[in-house]
Formats: sequence, C-alpha cells, structure tokens
Amino acid sequence: MKLMRIKAIVKKEAIQILRDPLSLAMAFLMPVMLLFIFGYAITMDVDNLSTVVYDRDKSSMSREFIAEFRESRYFTIVGYADKQADIDRYIDSGTARVAISIPEDFSKNMKTGKNAEIQVAVDGSDSNTATIALGYISAISELYSQRINKTPVAPILTPRVRVWYNPELKSRNFIVPGLIAVIMAIIAALLTSLTIAREWERGTMEQLISTPVKPPELIIGKLFTYFIIGLIDVLISTLIGIYLFDVPLKGSPLLLMMLSSLFLFGGLSLGILISVVAKSQLIASQVSIIVSYLPALLLSGFMFSISNMPAPLQIVTYIIPARYFVTMLKAIYLKGSALNLLVFETVLLSIFGFLVFMIANRKFKKRIE
Repeated sequence: MKLMRIKAIVKKEAIQILRDPLSLAMAFLMPVMLLFIFGYAITMDVDNLSTVVYDRDKSSMSREFIAEFRESRYFTIVGYADKQADIDRYIDSGTARVAISIPEDFSKNMKTGKNAEIQVAVDGSDSNTATIALGYISAISELYSQRINKTPVAPILTPRVRVWYNPELKSRNFIVPGLIAVIMAIIAALLTSLTIAREWERGTMEQLISTPVKPPELIIGKLFTYFIIGLIDVLISTLIGIYLFDVPLKGSPLLLMMLSSLFLFGGLSLGILISVVAKSQLIASQVSIIVSYLPALLLSGFMFSISNMPAPLQIVTYIIPARYFVTMLKAIYLKGSALNLLVFETVLLSIFGFLVFMIANRKFKKRIE
C-alpha cells in the first residue's frame, strides 16, 4: 500500500465532488436542512394547551385560580363556557384540549378548609399530551391550595426531587444530540454508497482497474475525502445545536469529534460496502437509506427507549451503530461524560467499523466481470 496512490485517489475524489453541485449540496446542505426540519418539528414539550373554563363560582378566588393557569406557559385560555354544553362543543370541535369547570361553592369551601373539587376534562386522543396536561393541572392546583391554606397539614412523606443533567426537562436538549447521530448515520452511508457505483455507471472503473492502484488504496482514498466532509458536517451540526437550539455542550468538544470520527468510519465503510455490492447509484442510495435511516430512527434509542422494546428487538439493536453514537452524544452533551465512561460503546463501534471495512475490502474486486 503506497501513500502516493492514496493521495491521488483523494485528490481525484475531491475534484469530482467540487465539480458536482448535487454532491456538494448533498454533503453540506442536506445535514443542515434535516437538522432544521427535525430540530424544530420534533418536540416532546407540551406548551400553550388550548383551555376552556367554566366558572360557576364567579368569585375573586375563582378568578385568581384561573389566573394561575393563564399566567403559566402551559395553558392558553381560548374561551369561557356559560353552560356544560359549551364545554362539550369546545372539546368536540378541537378548539380546546382541556376544560376546567369550577363548582359554585369553590370559594366557600376553600375559605372553610373543605375539599373543593374542580372538574377537569382532557382530550385523550393524544394520550401523551393528556397525561402531561393532567400533571400540570395537579401541580398548579396543589401550589394554589398550599398558598391559600394558611394552616396546611404536614404530609407524612415529602419527596425532595432533583433532576440531574437536564433540570429544565427540555426535550430539545436530548432530541438534538440524538438527531445529530441519526442525520450523520444517513449522510455517511448515503455519500459513499454512490462512489464505487458511480465509477461503474460512468465507465471510469475500467480506467481505475488499468492503474496500479490496489483495492484497499482505492477504498481508503474514497473514504478519506468523505471522512473530512463528514467531520465538517458534525462540526456544523454541533454549532447549530449549541447556538441555534441552545443545547448546552457540557463535555469535551475534542472527545465529541474523536468519537464522531469513529462513527463516521463505520458509516462510510458501510456505504462503500453497499456501493461495491449494488454497482448502481439508484439501488445503492435506496439500500443505504433503508439500512441507515430506519434502524437509526427506530432502534437507536433516539425516539423510543430500547429497554421497553421486545427482547428480540433489543438484541437486534446491538448491531445498530447509531445506538452507540446516540448514547455517546447524549452523555457528552448533557452529562459531560469522559471517555472512561464510554468504553463499551467505543469498543463496539470500533469493532463494527473494522468489520465493515474488511468486508468491503474483501468484496471489492478490481476486475471487470
């Protein structure tokens, strides 16, 4: 293996990319666009829940209680009902997702220390949002009750809750790091899946075969060019995550880039393997999206908890490289983890990259069949 021949392949591939606007757009614009679209579209926070209020007490205390909801960022009062039928109309039409009905004796019971029951109706067509809304309503009601009741009864058990790593519980803080892993899984496999297949389709592979370049030199030369592009994409995505989505990076940026390099090596090698086997750009691109996008999105732990999956699927996730990269990015971003806490993921990601590269090298035959 000679470095001079690898450098020649790298130079050839770089010139080819620079002369192809479509390849440039795919390399640099596609990750940014995906990050923008998914970053803004995917959120698990529940804010501004449309709420209708039926205040039958109409007292200063009931208005004060309603104000607690209006002033929170979780509820937006969209209307006031005059009768029970109005609540049904608001919920049925989808105008409101939450209805709060305050009884006539609300202020009287609150002043005398009796149990004041409010009625709450929540649109359960979205069970996740409904569950979160009920939690918000319980919390606001409890805080208001504690503030009004001058002689509260001390509870027997008082949990002191503290949330680590993401104290504000912002879903964007764990979605964006996972999103970077999913996007890089797609981009890495897609970029290199077209390289060998493109040579076969354009008829330039015959010229490469006639040169003294050996298969490992050709694969390494093609990998290196896209490896640099992949690192630039990771850097851009990280900066967008920090400065646009305001996601804190508590860990080492150097460690993040090092582990990203490891993941890119495996992803790019997978793309080369697909390209070697497919020999058609159309088939290679379709296969690369299927084997990279769907497993990274569904089985990496980015969207769905792996521990909640059936046992056979949990076993399958061990061969998904994005699983380890998602864990790494979340740990570095949110926990500031060092390399010694990510040894398991690093070793398995290294094994995956090495095996895929060796298989691609073995599969690539420098001859016309």
